[in-house]
Amino acid sequence: MGATDDEVDKRQRSLSLNMSPRNPGTTLDLEWISKVRVNTQAVLKRAQFIQRQKIPKKQWQAAWLLKAVTLIDLTTLAGDDTSSNVHRLCLKAVQPVRYDLLKKIDMHDKGVTTAAVCVYPSRVTDAVRSLKAANSSLPVASVATGFPAGQTPLETRLQEVRIAVSDGATEIDIVINRMLAITGQWEAMYNEIRQFREACGPAHMKTILAVGELGSFTNVYRASMVAMMAGSDFIKTSTGKEAVNATYPVAIVMVRAIRDYFMSTGHKVGFKPAGGIRTAEESLVWLTLIKEELGDDWLCPGLFRLGASSLLADIERQIYHQVTGQYAAYHDLPMA
Repeated sequence: MGATDDEVDKRQRSLSLNMSPRNPGTTLDLEWISKVRVNTQAVLKRAQFIQRQKIPKKQWQAAWLLKAVTLIDLTTLAGDDTSSNVHRLCLKAVQPVRYDLLKKIDMHDKGVTTAAVCVYPSRVTDAVRSLKAANSSLPVASVATGFPAGQTPLETRLQEVRIAVSDGATEIDIVINRMLAITGQWEAMYNEIRQFREACGPAHMKTILAVGELGSFTNVYRASMVAMMAGSDFIKTSTGKEAVNATYPVAIVMVRAIRDYFMSTGHKVGFKPAGGIRTAEESLVWLTLIKEELGDDWLCPGLFRLGASSLLADIERQIYHQVTGQYAAYHDLPMA
């Protein structure tokens, strides 16, 4: 049973407060794409520099960790997902850190939530219903287009997007057909993404590149640029199902593409690393990378997300330690 038009409109209005303006895309510039060459050693050196940056300590660390919480797309993409574990995920997204911990650092009334919840298309209705029952306007994101492989027929992938949007998803995480990127069929990839963009309607579109399968940094840059030219509102590293997911070097390549696209068009596109981000310390490195490479404007849910399922638990443990001076036992913190 899909959401009513009024419910979808309400969620879209809520989304507009949380997301940056849509990227309209541009015509495909194959000359730009063909000339790109990425300096691998320079990328690796820059990534090492970012990782060596000092991370905040004490109360400053708590503040940055709470910032990271507000940027998380809290995700469940398991084969055994049910309405009950989606309901639990939504409640955790609405109250991601224990109330008493937030109260001790005077953040209990600041509306700290995750950025969104992310589920399979078949679970969108469950998530919308749970958030509505919790009186929350938190966005629901859904993976689509034959996630994670993207190898189903095009019309099937398009219909999956349409169904997720009609059920109330206000953000759609699509996956590209990697074969098109690997073989350099950039026009075909551009045309597919444009069709996904149209199928998304008012929903924001995040395009997953599956960078671990693209073969080179140059291919990652080219795929990033084609995705943005086709109208992607975010570019995302991975599905989380590949052998190699979000890494700092590949992020450098993608955010440099975002910067180049912004300098060329004036349109800001968001970035979402996903897959294998599990520790609070890693989240601080990701925030540092975005601050260093794109600036403070990108440190908001409208332009930066962390795709994660287990990261929140470690961040909450670290905040517990900041507040109490002790590490939490397993039973002290509610599960996502």
